[in-house]
Formats: sequence, structure tokens, C-alpha cells
Amino acid sequence: QASRFESAEKISLSRRYPVKAAMGYFGEEMTISKHVEPGCPYRADDIMAPEQAVSTGTTIMAVEFDGGVILGADSRTSTGDYVANRASRKVSKVHDRIFVCRSGSAADTQALTGFVQNYLGQHAVELGTLPTVNTAANLFKIFAYNNKDNLMAGLIVAGWDAKLGGQVYSIPLGGARIRVPCACGGSGSRYISGLIDDKFRPGMSKDECLGFVRNAIAHAMALDGSSGGVIRTVVVTEKGVEESMLEGNKLPYGP
Repeated sequence: QASRFESAEKISLSRRYPVKAAMGYFGEEMTISKHVEPGCPYRADDIMAPEQAVSTGTTIMAVEFDGGVILGADSRTSTGDYVANRASRKVSKVHDRIFVCRSGSAADTQALTGFVQNYLGQHAVELGTLPTVNTAANLFKIFAYNNKDNLMAGLIVAGWDAKLGGQVYSIPLGGARIRVPCACGGSGSRYISGLIDDKFRPGMSKDECLGFVRNAIAHAMALDGSSGGVIRTVVVTEKGVEESMLEGNKLPYGP
């Protein structure tokens, strides 16, 4: 008796392309294919073997200093071994004094950031004042934890508010929320964890902290194939926000 898989295989389709051999219900070898509508403009190999998802294989950082926080990131976005964007922005604005560094799946982290921007904006209107960094981190944590089985998102939320001043919250895969004075994430972070432990100290000035962040990210970019491009930094204090960019030929450290 033929299995239902064999019967399905005998159905005539207008265009079929084999993908891989697999074992059927009774142990027989079968070929799995996808049906493609007639006139489909895409090549067979595009449909049967799609590219990997866009990923921000990355180096991201956020550090508290005396008076605020500094967020930094490289700018390379990749799909597998291919650099999809050499000058992307991985530090996204959530509210006036709150920013998030994104690593993992670009689609997942952009969607999460959009949701939090929406809810935090409504919250700010209801409050009639600026929201706290803690509230923003909690919103990211809720979305990340409740969808932890479906997301690949490592986040660092940082900013300044009148209640607690400069704050950094790490939200790794799984949706935990941890306040730390210095956080680093992404594929490049494994190369510089020792450097950060050695060079970081609490209460740095703004210039010292900016140099520390740029030097750490430059080291990661030199060692990690998924990190590269330029270094983007954001300084958040009571006075406002300062964004800057350091070109790839002006890095403090290079191979």
C-alpha cells in the first residue's frame, strides 16, 4: 500500500524543484519540493534555498559615566558571509533621552523597538513628562520575554532621566533585565570582555568614557568578522543628546 506521501508525490504540478531527500512514512526515500506558480519571476534556487535572514552580527556597548551614558556600536549588517549594509545604525532612538543598542536579528530588534516607541510615546503623553529609562527597559523586557521562543534579540537600553540619572540595562536573549554600569553585546563582545574588565572604572568623565567605548569597539572590529564599518556613538546627558561617528580609517586601533 502506497503511503500518502507517495500519493502526494505523484500529483502533477506545473513546476517542481527538488530540495532534499528525506525518509517517507514507511522508510522509502522521497523528495521534498515546493510548488511554484507558473510565470513566477524568481529563480528556482532563490525559492528552494533562500538566503539567511539579515542579522546584526555586531559589537554594541553602553557605559555609565559621571553625568550620563554613552552608547556605541559598529555599523556592519550581514547575511551570512555577505555584508548587506556597511553603514547601518544599530543605536536607535526610543524617546528623547532613551536609546537602545540592537544585536541579533535585524527584523526582530526593529520590530521590538517600534512597539516600545509606540507604547512609551503614549505613556509619556499620559504622564505629561519624559518617561524613565527603567520604564523603557521594562517594556523591552516584557516583549522579549513573552516572545523568547520566537525572537533572536539581544538589547542594551540606556539613557538619562531625572529620577536616577544615567542608567544602562542589559536585556540578553531570553528576556532578562539587568542594570549594569557597563554592558557589551553581540558577536564581537567575546573578544573584548577582558579588555573591558581591565579598562572600565566607575565615575569616568565624558571624554574618558568616549575614548574607552571607541577603543573597545575598535578592538572588536579588528578581531570579529561580523563587526566592522564605522563606530557610531551617542552621548546622553541632562543637557541633551550628542551623536558622533568615527570613520573606519580613523579608528584608535586596527589590524
